[in-house]
Formats: sequence, structure tokens, C-alpha cells
Amino acid sequence: MSWIDNVRKRIPFIAKRDTPDNLWTKCPECGSMIFAKEYDENLRVCPSCGHHGRVGAAMRLEQILDPGYILLPAPAVPDDPLKFRDTKKYSDRLKEARAKTHEQDALVNATGAIEGLPAVVGVQDFGFMGGSMGVAVGAAFVAGIRAAIQHKAPYIIFTAAGGARMQEGILSLMQMPRTTAAIQELHDAGLPYIVVMTDPTTGGVTASYAMLGDVQLAEPGALIGFAGQRVIEQTIREKLPEGFQRAEYLLDHGMLDMVVPRADLRAKLASLIGYLAPEKAAA
Repeated sequence: MSWIDNVRKRIPFIAKRDTPDNLWTKCPECGSMIFAKEYDENLRVCPSCGHHGRVGAAMRLEQILDPGYILLPAPAVPDDPLKFRDTKKYSDRLKEARAKTHEQDALVNATGAIEGLPAVVGVQDFGFMGGSMGVAVGAAFVAGIRAAIQHKAPYIIFTAAGGARMQEGILSLMQMPRTTAAIQELHDAGLPYIVVMTDPTTGGVTASYAMLGDVQLAEPGALIGFAGQRVIEQTIREKLPEGFQRAEYLLDHGMLDMVVPRADLRAKLASLIGYLAPEKAAA
């Protein structure tokens, strides 16, 4: 036995402490390291640079709605209508996304109140296959609209999507006119439709229900557009301006009504409900 082994044996053993891997998070904008707990308490907004991180459906509903809200059941739709397969089965991709997010699909609805004012809120979760729009999302959107009509309340949608879901082909594109018709049902009932665009809102979602709100809001820095920036540049053969397709650029060019920091969204939505549905505010 060498002298090194003798020394090693005499050193008291200190058990390795179990340290969680998720104590810190790194801001993708400025690179600051932030305590995960502090990050969540700050509504997942970087305290150093103000970058608004992405938020899942459950956390978003907790941030916006008063306690005691009720989740609407996900509509029953065929899981894999085209029996699609690329590098793996679409049905397997759905299983993975459901295990990751604990949601049935990318759009979740809840009925409740915002500062005491009735509202139905839908949230797209980018963590579920990029928030992509398929038959289930279209069905959930229509269900949310009809719940709002039933409760005589505004429908508020938080969009976050990479566009239509390619694994459902033409069926995903059919959700664009379907959701547009549902919005008309809400308007016929005399109820407000409010859109809050979050990062990112792109593709067929932007080309349909994301741009049809009575009031169009967005979070700071949110990417909003139809086609990607590189595709546009290659098509028009010009360099696009700085900040193109960001919320602030769209506000300056008349495509948004407001850019609202996350900490102010709840109060702003309550104020809008009071303006657009004054009978609810009075009640």
C-alpha cells in the first residue's frame, strides 16, 4: 500500500451534499445568473435587463386570474388523424409533450375572475410542441369562446406558437377559419375579445386569431410575425431594420395597441374589462 493510500484513509469522509440542478437560471438576453426562486417570484422576468422569459399555462393562469379559477376540460379530438410519422410517430411526440407539460394539448382554458371581474382565459403553452396549432388547439379555442358566451364574460387569449402543427397537415390549417368564425360568435354576443401576444407568436396563429382582438396587447420584446426574418430577407433581398418583428416595432407601426410589462398585465386586463364590459364591472 502506497503512502498516498495511507493518507487518503486517514482523511475523514464527508458525504457529498445533494444540490438541486435547478437552483439557478441563466437569462438568455444578458447572461445574468438568477436564483430560480427569485426568477419565479419576479414572474420570470430578469431583474437585471427586464427580459420576459417564457411562461407555461399553469403559471400564467396563476399570475392572471384570482384564486379559485376553474380549468375547462380539454375537448375530445382524434390524437393522430393522419397517422403521421417522421423520425418518430406523432402519437409518441404527443405522449412526450403531455408528460413534459402535464397538459392534454397546447391550449388550456380557465373560467374565473381578474380583480373580481369575470373572464375566460386561454393560454397557449410553447412548451407543448412549440404551442403549435392543431385540431385540439382549434377545438379548445372554440370551447373557450363558447364558455365566455355562456358566462357572459370576455375571452382573453395569451398566444405563444410556432404556427400550425405540421403533423396534422391541412387539418391544422382549417383551424384558422374555424377560430375566426368562433370570434364572430363572441362578437355577435356583444362580448370583448382581448389578445395578449407573448414570445413567440408566429405563423398561422398570427395569421388568424392572434391578430383579430378588439384590443391587441403584447409583452415587451415578444417576437411576433408570420414568416421568419431570414425568409423575408431572402424574398425581398433587403436587410430588415433593427428590432423588426418585435413587440415595440409593431407598436410603433400600428399593429399593437399596447406593450405591457408582465407585472402590469393583470391590472391592465382588469381595466380593459371594465371599459369593454362596463355592466360586468358595475356588477
